[in-house]
Amino acid sequence: MTPPLLAPDAPLFIVFNPGSGRHEGDPTRERVDAACAAAGRRCEWFEIARGRPVTQVAHQAVQAALQAQGIAVAVGGDGTLSAVAQAALPAGCAFGVLPQGTFNYFGRDHGVPQELDEAVAALLAGHLEPVQAGLVNDRVFIVNASLGLYARALADREVAKQRFGRSRWVAAFSAVATLLRGVRNWRLRLHAGGQAHDVTTPTLFVGNNALQFEQVGLAEADEVDRGALAVVALQPVGRAAMFGMLLRAALGRLDDDPHVHSFATAALEVSNGAQARRVRVATDGELTWMTMPLRFRVAPQPLWLVKPPPALEAERA
Repeated sequence: MTPPLLAPDAPLFIVFNPGSGRHEGDPTRERVDAACAAAGRRCEWFEIARGRPVTQVAHQAVQAALQAQGIAVAVGGDGTLSAVAQAALPAGCAFGVLPQGTFNYFGRDHGVPQELDEAVAALLAGHLEPVQAGLVNDRVFIVNASLGLYARALADREVAKQRFGRSRWVAAFSAVATLLRGVRNWRLRLHAGGQAHDVTTPTLFVGNNALQFEQVGLAEADEVDRGALAVVALQPVGRAAMFGMLLRAALGRLDDDPHVHSFATAALEVSNGAQARRVRVATDGELTWMTMPLRFRVAPQPLWLVKPPPALEAERA
């Protein structure tokens, strides 16, 4: 694997989403600009304006970074990071992150500090390392992709955030409200490792983030660190049992729940027979419509992430 060439004073081409997570708007830009100026590093901003596709902005930033042997940097939540990764991965472009979302699973999993000034310092002093990305029907995901209940919960969460603001408490109460509205079960056929399995499940969840699986207590976290995707399918249960699953997940004991089926694989195909051919899929918190079958796989090429030096790397938590 050959890493991308970086100029000695590699400039930053920053995709900036003012609406993400804890974002503080212009003060964020001022603090990043000041840190870059102090380090003698040029930075150029690509703001995601209302009505402008984030994919277009991300592509422009990546092309500029390639021409200048610089770094395409995503500032925002995991959805914004994923959009920039979508452009950076096939182009072989250096990718940097300044996490500003609600959960920041990707940044935390790779040791990126969560405070802005520390994250900028880590980015400016960082080094390139190859990290794994997932694909579903050729769409990149860096944390997870899912369909069914989890995707619906994300849609409900966005509505709640618009009304009550962005926080983990809002996300938690929104998830409870989604469960109270009732659960639809999906009949799916899963093809993995040369075998096919028919499952009925309210949600199918495919993860590319070891931290997320560690936190809920599933052993597949180790498999993600070793280059696989982790797959979770829940058995159909009543509301009381579903709330029990949520409690076990919050306590990091989901592996104790007999209604949770999980496994690791490098590739997975999902079909749904006579049911709807187009389904709503959530990738890193963003919703999109996709056509069945869904083909999940580990991306054949790495994502070249600027990781913090050991002295600045945050502990995974």
